Amino acid sequence: MDSIKVHNSLKPGGPVPFVPIEKGKVAWYACGPTVYDQSHLGHARNYVSTDIIRRVLQHYFGFQVKFVMNITDVDDKIIIKARRQRLLELEKQKSYTDEELNKLAKAAFQAYAKSNLPQLLEGDGELDLDNYVSRRDAAYGSVLAGGTLSGEGKPGDDEAKLKMHISNMTSALIAINGNQVFKGADEILLPYLDSLYKESIDTSDQSIFTDLTKYMEDEFTSDMDALNVLRPDVVTRVTEYVPAIAKFVETIVEKGFAYEAEGSVYFDIAAFEKAGNNYARLRPDSRNDKALQEEGEGSLSKNLGGKRGAGDFALWKKSKPGEPYWPSKWGNGRPGWHIECSVMASDILGSRMDIHSGGIDLAFPHHDNELAQSEAFYCEHGHEHTWVNYFLHMGHLSISGSKMSKSLKNFQTIKDALATNYTSRSMRIVFLLGRWNDGVEISPDMRTQADNWESSVNNFFTNVKSLLTEATGTAAAVTGDLKTLTIDGDSSVEGLRADLEQAKKDIEAAFTNSFDTPQVMRVIAEIIRKANIHISTHKNDIDLPAVEATARWVTKIIGILGLDANASPPYDGLGWVSAAAAANLDPQTAVQPYKAVYSAVQSDIQALDLPLSETLGTLLSQSPDAEFDSLVSTGARDPEQLALPYLRAVSKLRDELRRLAPTASPETKKSVLVLSDRIRDFDLTNLGAYLDDRPDGLPSLIKFVPAAELIATRDEKAAREAEKVRAKEEAKRAKEKAEEEKWAKAKLAPEDMFKGDERYGEWDAEGLPTKMKDGSEVPKSQLKKLKKEWDRQKKAHGEYQAKFGGGSTA
Repeated sequence: MDSIKVHNSLKPGGPVPFVPIEKGKVAWYACGPTVYDQSHLGHARNYVSTDIIRRVLQHYFGFQVKFVMNITDVDDKIIIKARRQRLLELEKQKSYTDEELNKLAKAAFQAYAKSNLPQLLEGDGELDLDNYVSRRDAAYGSVLAGGTLSGEGKPGDDEAKLKMHISNMTSALIAINGNQVFKGADEILLPYLDSLYKESIDTSDQSIFTDLTKYMEDEFTSDMDALNVLRPDVVTRVTEYVPAIAKFVETIVEKGFAYEAEGSVYFDIAAFEKAGNNYARLRPDSRNDKALQEEGEGSLSKNLGGKRGAGDFALWKKSKPGEPYWPSKWGNGRPGWHIECSVMASDILGSRMDIHSGGIDLAFPHHDNELAQSEAFYCEHGHEHTWVNYFLHMGHLSISGSKMSKSLKNFQTIKDALATNYTSRSMRIVFLLGRWNDGVEISPDMRTQADNWESSVNNFFTNVKSLLTEATGTAAAVTGDLKTLTIDGDSSVEGLRADLEQAKKDIEAAFTNSFDTPQVMRVIAEIIRKANIHISTHKNDIDLPAVEATARWVTKIIGILGLDANASPPYDGLGWVSAAAAANLDPQTAVQPYKAVYSAVQSDIQALDLPLSETLGTLLSQSPDAEFDSLVSTGARDPEQLALPYLRAVSKLRDELRRLAPTASPETKKSVLVLSDRIRDFDLTNLGAYLDDRPDGLPSLIKFVPAAELIATRDEKAAREAEKVRAKEEAKRAKEKAEEEKWAKAKLAPEDMFKGDERYGEWDAEGLPTKMKDGSEVPKSQLKKLKKEWDRQKKAHGEYQAKFGGGSTA
């Protein structure tokens, strides 16, 4: 643990040694979500990457991590979203005529353009529904076509925001023209209604805001659970800390680092620096970035006055009509954004913490302001105070060159992603392939790389389990005591054993190098590759203990990375833990489907007229029940382990059937092969068990593969076979049709083939044209061409007469 190095935003450059305040323990505060909308893939990137580092610290290095995360449930975005939703609901309850509603929508349409797309207002006359499209294309066509506002470089956030506004207006246009104002024009109506009626909302009842935030917090928690993100040890909410926040601000004012102005309280950057402190330590180059400063203050704070310095930021905001409020010594108000984290983190973790983390977009001004106000609160007698030792910032997730964000509406929600093109595991693999502190843009190549990595691990686990089961002949092999099959400490370290030891060292080096997960993924892929080579090149002398130890070690590392949602520390199993295993089902219930298949196969075989076989008779007389009962008595609960006695019995029966098939009667042989295929392709496939048939009389290997995958593979194979049959039938019909057309054409005698052509007036004895309709001679070039056609028809007609007999047709 002493060798861990980590990228620390407080110390730009390479990784620095990680030395916690208290040995073996880590105090960590992470900025949580502002709960006003659904979480998207950008949030997944942040929280999954954070979760990976937390898991590595806890489960690999053994730290006791106290992980605290806040929920921002008071914020300008929340206020606006909740207030506008309420206003829209009230508006929908009004009795509007079509004309009145259309007038409202058009006013909102023009107001939206004025605020967000001012170039639409340029030109003769006012903007209306009729000239919107032409003005849009003239003003912003280049951006819509993929260009930039400046005409140079690649599109970014500004272009993404512009496209969002255009999309909102275009959707509104369609809705208004279709008399569906309240079904498609919400995005332009919401800000317009807010501008008209925001001060009329009674905010003494804060349920207007808490209804939204509680719902969205539950949605966020559900998303994190679905992504296998560990829940925080402590969750804090701003609404539960408002009195403490006001008291915290009072102390900063008393120390001379903040001042009251017009009912709000601002942090005094000049006073802070005059006392010998440094401001904007994380992003010094951004301290004068007006756009970032305004974003940090919030859109509802633009008209608050009284600041002494342009960069001074709000610790406490005077509440305006239509905003939630709490009492304070400065009057009714609400917390500024940045102050909440200082108060909540300090309450749980004290005056110092090891790690503070969040997305890179929070570095300035949010985290820089947190640092300043917290250090101002804690500093004594002019001495600087270190509030955070390590700031970890997760890189952006980008889409088409822009960061994925709610405000740009260029995001895919986590729920939608998991319902369509991701699993929790595949998404985490994608993030693991990139460094946590680097930006990442998900590309098709990256998705392919992630899918290939996962398939490699899946196949490796499946094959190793199968080999272990076959080698021992018992179901206990896969989940048995490590002592029975693991590498003996006295064995020589060479071959795969040496490769495994090197992989362990490489993983250690990667984890200590600022949690270098791309390198970890490469090491896992490489040791699996070497293990597969060993298996394929040592068919008769596999070092099974080394293979098993490799699989168990890989299982442990992927468990630590959070890739197995059903597994739990210390991750000492082999392979993915099935959902059924995690559910801890009653053994009889878990094994019932496999037992039913065994009974059905046993009955079907007894009904066949098979040649005498002592082996088959023995297999039919033996029951797997005894081995199953033995497993249950040892406490086994893994459905795969419990199913193996019945699967092995079915596999042996099927292998014997296939051996006897060549000696059976043709009718019985056909029945045997049909039953054999049914057992493999349906009975067992539907249960997630695959029989891998092997040549040279070797028994089939039993492999556990998710039933959905096996069924999909089976259906794809059936679809390919059906397509082959269809294509063959279609080709046959096409050939038959071509034959029919060929003989129908050949039936005509060559002497008659030009007689019906109106271009000609006279013909010779063989039916070749000699004169055109106007009495002129047929041109020689044309006559030559006609003669070639006549010769071909004569040949074809001769073939027709030879095949069918009879005369010609006129």
